[in-house]
Amino acid sequence: MQLILGIMSMPDVNNTLKRLRSHYRLVIMNEDTFEEVVKFKLTRMGVYIVLSTVFILMVGLTASLIIFTPLKYYLPGTGMGNAKQIKEYRQLKIRTDSMEQALKYQDNYLKNIQKVLQGNVKALDTNKIVLPKVENSND
Repeated sequence: MQLILGIMSMPDVNNTLKRLRSHYRLVIMNEDTFEEVVKFKLTRMGVYIVLSTVFILMVGLTASLIIFTPLKYYLPGTGMGNAKQIKEYRQLKIRTDSMEQALKYQDNYLKNIQKVLQGNVKALDTNKIVLPKVENSND
C-alpha cells in the first residue's frame, strides 16, 4: 500500500499582489444618454485602504461621542459612575421617598385640621349597639 501525501498548493504571493495592485476603472454613466458623468481609476488595495480608514474613523468617532458626551448615561449599565456614586444615589433615592411620604402625611393632617376648623366634621355614631344574645341549642 502506497501513501501519497498531497501538498495543497499555496496561493502565489506575487499573483495576489498583482491582483491587489492592478488598475480598474469605475465609470458612472447617465442611463438615458450614456454620457460618462464621473470616472475613477481604482485598485483593490486602494479601495481596501479607503474602506478600512472610513470604518476606523466611524468607530473612533462613535466611541468618542459616547465616552466624552452625556450620551453614556442613556446606555444601560454604563455611566452610573463608581460604587461610591451608586451608593450615594441609592441613599438619596431612599431619602427622597421618605420625604415624599412625610409630605403626604403632613398634607393629610393639615386637611383634617381645616375640616375641624370649618366645622365639616362628620358626627360619628358612638351609641352602643345592643345585640340580642344567642341561645345555645343542642339540636
